[in-house]
Amino acid sequence: MFGIANELEALEKKGTPIKMAIIGCGQMGRGMTSQVVLMKGMMPAVVVDIKIENAKNALLNAGIAEDQIIEAKTAAEASEIVKSGKYAISSDANVAIGAEGVDCIVDATGVTEIGAHIAVDSIKAHKHIIMLNVECDVVIGSLLYKMAQEEGVIYSGSAGDEPGAVMELYDFAKALGFDVQVIGKGKNNKVNLECTPETCKEEAASKHMNPKMLTCFKDGTKTMVEMTAMSNATGYAPAVTNGSGYQATVKELDQVYRLKEDGGILDRYEVVDYINGVAPGVYAIVTSKLPEVIAEMKYLQVGPGPNFTLFRPYHLTSLETPMSVARILLHGVPSIVPKAGGPYAETTTIAKKDMKAGEYLDGIGGFTCYGGFMDFQEAKSKNALPIGLVNAKTKMVKDVKKGELITYDMVELDESSYILQLRRKQDEMLAKGELTW
Repeated sequence: MFGIANELEALEKKGTPIKMAIIGCGQMGRGMTSQVVLMKGMMPAVVVDIKIENAKNALLNAGIAEDQIIEAKTAAEASEIVKSGKYAISSDANVAIGAEGVDCIVDATGVTEIGAHIAVDSIKAHKHIIMLNVECDVVIGSLLYKMAQEEGVIYSGSAGDEPGAVMELYDFAKALGFDVQVIGKGKNNKVNLECTPETCKEEAASKHMNPKMLTCFKDGTKTMVEMTAMSNATGYAPAVTNGSGYQATVKELDQVYRLKEDGGILDRYEVVDYINGVAPGVYAIVTSKLPEVIAEMKYLQVGPGPNFTLFRPYHLTSLETPMSVARILLHGVPSIVPKAGGPYAETTTIAKKDMKAGEYLDGIGGFTCYGGFMDFQEAKSKNALPIGLVNAKTKMVKDVKKGELITYDMVELDESSYILQLRRKQDEMLAKGELTW
């Protein structure tokens, strides 16, 4: 990323800033909007939220004067506002996607169904798309990446999100010739598989969060989604189904992540996992074939070896997303994308409570289910249902016990769901060997 600050400053001086559209003004979208306003050479030219006042407040809170914010009802209106150098707001994502002068779209909705529409529509409009919506990416990311390639635009996950942050460590280590044994993330609290939006309501209000969003953090679904994205970007397998959640400190990681015969917890290397006790942060466990490199790592006090921990003690979520925008527009380089030959992992659906045939599931961050993390081929063999396909119209057709894996044959899916249609297309292309790059 060296030099990006200078490159953005040059754009500022030329009066040609990168103009981005932010769709979704929840906690992530609001923070991102403020961060972009502080940056040189970039502006949140169009801000969208289903509640128009949220879009307006995101800009007002970032210090933009009210007379510089104009509502756009159509893409043509947004194009004129962007051209004038002012800020457009809208309640319709298509207004941003269709606006001329917008260089890229950021999906900050976190909703799989909406994210599917935003991604496909952006690609068809020949606009780069950055997904701060990992929940959507882990369901249809391979298809979206392929579509973007064919259209000649860039599809990317976001810097700052934990998968994007861990990829920076992974790329750094691989470029230096290290063997990367493990990648993963920390978790700052124990998984609570029984939490619901109701039990999280008070805490969510105190943190200005959506209760469903907090629920998906606390019940572990978000961690499973993030590990799935890490796996799909690298080809690394789950260390164990649903992750180990082992308790360790940063200093202990290089000892924990050894093979079992060497006193560690692993059956194999090149895996993805999560650890309790090291959050916030992401890590990569590396080693080298050459004694000289091992000796220098010891001299540098990275650890006792032969495995060493590279640890990034922060990830700035949506505050870092603009760096993905900058890398794409300045250098044509995405932050994190699906690896060829995948998907390699799946975020599965597990029952949060006993349910009877005829009852309805609700989805990520809800009352009825939570996410798991499984090798893709194993998930396929078990007919496991991806949690990103579950919505309030997903009907149980078989009874399920609390803690049981929910499979496709146990449910009646919402046939009107767009992400379901895209997932079926992805599965069909995979079966035919057409999803390659």
